[in-house]
Amino acid sequence: MAKYDYDLFVIGAGSGGVRAARLAAMTGARVAVAEEYRVGGTCVIRGCVPKKFMVYASEFAKDFKLAQGYGWSGLENARFDWPTFLAHKDMEIARLSGIYTTNLQKAGADLIMAKARFADPHTLELVGQERTVTAERVLIATGGRPVMPQVAGIEHAISSDQAFHLHELPRRIVIVGGGYIAVEFACIFHGLGIETTLVYRGPNLLRGFDEDVRAHLAEELDRRGINIALACQHERIEKTDEGLVSHVTSDMRLVSDQVMFATGRAPYVEGLNLDGAGVKLNNKGAIEVDDFSQTSAPHIFAVGDVTDRINLTPVAIREGAAFAETVYYGKPTKFDHADVPTAVFSQPPVGVVGLSESQARHQFRKVDIYLTRFRPMKYAFTKSGERALMKLVVDGQTDRVLGCHIVGSDAPEMIQMAAIAVKAGLTKAQWDATCALHPTVAEELVTLREKYIPNELAAAE
Repeated sequence: MAKYDYDLFVIGAGSGGVRAARLAAMTGARVAVAEEYRVGGTCVIRGCVPKKFMVYASEFAKDFKLAQGYGWSGLENARFDWPTFLAHKDMEIARLSGIYTTNLQKAGADLIMAKARFADPHTLELVGQERTVTAERVLIATGGRPVMPQVAGIEHAISSDQAFHLHELPRRIVIVGGGYIAVEFACIFHGLGIETTLVYRGPNLLRGFDEDVRAHLAEELDRRGINIALACQHERIEKTDEGLVSHVTSDMRLVSDQVMFATGRAPYVEGLNLDGAGVKLNNKGAIEVDDFSQTSAPHIFAVGDVTDRINLTPVAIREGAAFAETVYYGKPTKFDHADVPTAVFSQPPVGVVGLSESQARHQFRKVDIYLTRFRPMKYAFTKSGERALMKLVVDGQTDRVLGCHIVGSDAPEMIQMAAIAVKAGLTKAQWDATCALHPTVAEELVTLREKYIPNELAAAE
C-alpha cells in the first residue's frame, strides 16, 4: 500500500501550478490539483488575457481616426457595445479554461474543485467536501489577490478583478494607483470613451521603471487626454446624488460614476494554515523559498506570485517547470530571474528588459546611454503628436548592453526579441553590426550611434 494518496498535491490551478502538475504527472507520478475558483488562474481568468482583450477593444477608436488620414471614410459613426464584448470575452476565457482542464486530465492528474488547506504537513483538508487527502510533496501555487486600502467609503469602490465584469461602462471613472495595472486600465477606459482620472500618491507613474520611460509615458498619457493627479491620495469616498465623490489630499474633489483601486496585490496565503505545515513567510507576507522553490518545510514547494519574486505568468510557468525538472526528472534546475522582459500594455505600450539607467549606475563604474525620441512613420498623415522612445543602457567598460527600454507601438513585440540579445550578453558593437530592417520602428535599436548626454550634464561639461 502507498504511504500517501498522492505523490504530489498542487494547490492552485494557475499557469505555474498546472505546468508543474502536468510535467510531474507525465512521469507516472500520482498528482492532484486543487482549485477553489476556475482553472487557469489570474492570467487566464482575471488578468493578462482578458485585460489584453480589453486593450485591443479600446485601441480601435484611435485606429479609426488614424485610418481617416489614410483615406478611409465612414468610420465616424462607429459605436462600441460593451455587452457584446463581454459575451465574446467570457466565451474565450471559458474556452481557455477548458483547455487547461483538458491538458491536466490528459496528463493523468486529478482535478479537485475545492479550496485546500493544510491539516498537517502531509495532509490536506478539502474545504466543503468534508474529506482529507495525503501527499508526499505539496506545491503551493495560489497566486496573488488585489489589496484594498483602509479608506472610508472603500465599499463603494471596486478592484481590478471586478473591472472585468462591470454590467455597464461608467461615464466617468477614477483609477487609483501608479503601477502597470492602474496605467493599463486607465488607457483602456479612456480608449473606450470614458472620462478617466488616474490618481497616484507618488511623484510619477510606474515606480521602478527607468526614469526616461516614466517621464515619456506620462507625457503621452497627458497628450491623449487622461487626467493625471500625482502626489495625492484618497482620504474618503462619498456616495452622493451627483456620483461618487473622491476626497483627495491637496483639497481635490473628484466626481465619478466608478472608483477603481489598483494599489497593489498580495500573495494569496489566506486560509492555507501554513503554520500547521511549517511553512515560513518572509517580511512581505510571501512564502519564503530558495533557488529551487523549496520552502522551510523540505517537502513543500511554492511557485508564482505567492512567492513574490517576479510576478509574471511566464515566470510562474518557468518556476513550475524547474520544480518538476528538479524533483521528478532528476535534473536540478534553477530558473534565472535576471533579465526577464516585461511589458506594460498602456497606450502607447512599454517594453523593458534588463537594467534601468539608475540601476546600472549603482552597479557599474561607467555607463553609456543611447537614447532617441521620434515620431513614428505611421503618424505622418495625422495630427497626432505621439512620439516613441528607445533607450539602450550600456556598460561603458565592456560594451555589453545592460538594458533596453522602449515606449511606443509594438514595444512589447520588439522587447521579446531584444531580450534574447540582452540575456545573451551581446555588446553594443554586435547590436550595431546587425543590419537595419527598413522602414520599421525597430530599426532604431540597431542604428543608435551617438551617446546621449542630458542637457544638464552637457551644460556642466
